[in-house]
Amino acid sequence: MDVLKNKILVTGATGKVGQAFIDGFLGDPNQKGTLRALCHKRTVNPHKRLEVIHGSISDKATVQKAMKDITHVIHLATTKEDPETIMDVAIKGLFWLLESCKESSSFKRFILIGGDASVGHYFYPHKNPINEQQAHTAYPGCYALSKVLEETMLQQYIVQYNLDGTCLRAPWIMRGDDLKRHLSFGTQVFGVPEWYKMIKARTALQYQKQHSIPLMLDANGYPMQRNMVHLNDLVAAIIIAIDHIEAKQQTFNISMDEPFDYGKAAEYLLKTRQIKSVKMETKYHSTWLDTSKAKFLLGWRPAYGLERMIDAAWGNIEL
Repeated sequence: MDVLKNKILVTGATGKVGQAFIDGFLGDPNQKGTLRALCHKRTVNPHKRLEVIHGSISDKATVQKAMKDITHVIHLATTKEDPETIMDVAIKGLFWLLESCKESSSFKRFILIGGDASVGHYFYPHKNPINEQQAHTAYPGCYALSKVLEETMLQQYIVQYNLDGTCLRAPWIMRGDDLKRHLSFGTQVFGVPEWYKMIKARTALQYQKQHSIPLMLDANGYPMQRNMVHLNDLVAAIIIAIDHIEAKQQTFNISMDEPFDYGKAAEYLLKTRQIKSVKMETKYHSTWLDTSKAKFLLGWRPAYGLERMIDAAWGNIEL
């Protein structure tokens, strides 16, 4: 395909993944196309190959304007547990985008960045590794439901209109010192669980002063295995999927080779940094996202495993 003619719309462009994708795409000498960012309340840094359109993704006219002459869509726009806005973004916004795609003469491919929330994250037990054939199993809350509805809507447009769509299903996305902030008993913990709320305040403060980390245990009492992906690896997968022939109408799990093992992480941090751990019981279940399909069809490989993820976070650098 002629990458010079690619004109890519990025929704959710001001978010963690959106900004990283824009930087990665513009910094990749093999990517010669242009970008258009659909921004709502915030904006992105100017660049000669980047155009910005402001407005709401739930507004039909705004989406139609943003879609003019577009060849690809990287759909990242989402909201978390916000019942007031989530259907406008996840359903109405996606609907207008897909409607514009099927009517467009320039359109080539729609890339949805999904999430493992659509297959239950760590809320449900799975006897086998989770592959792309796993049935949708949203956990309680509107966010997980929205991820199921997004994947379902894209799949139906593939069925109804033979749309060229790709879903990259990503788990928890890490960058910088996110992992270090997650493995903290402080009140500024990144993500969930919020460890300091699970124990007495005095005990949490003591662990924090000692720089101890939580060793998360699953519902069976074993060290938790939880899916993660480094931001750089996800961006690499998105760039590969833009024009890869094998990405057409496919869903791919994009994750680390192995899930993040809290037991192995505790051992590595003790060995390399003399950081001690505290076992923390939870009701959650260990899971394993199978990434074989992305490796086989796309040739994608994650560069970040457990040790490199830890080294990047504790060194506060991107290795």
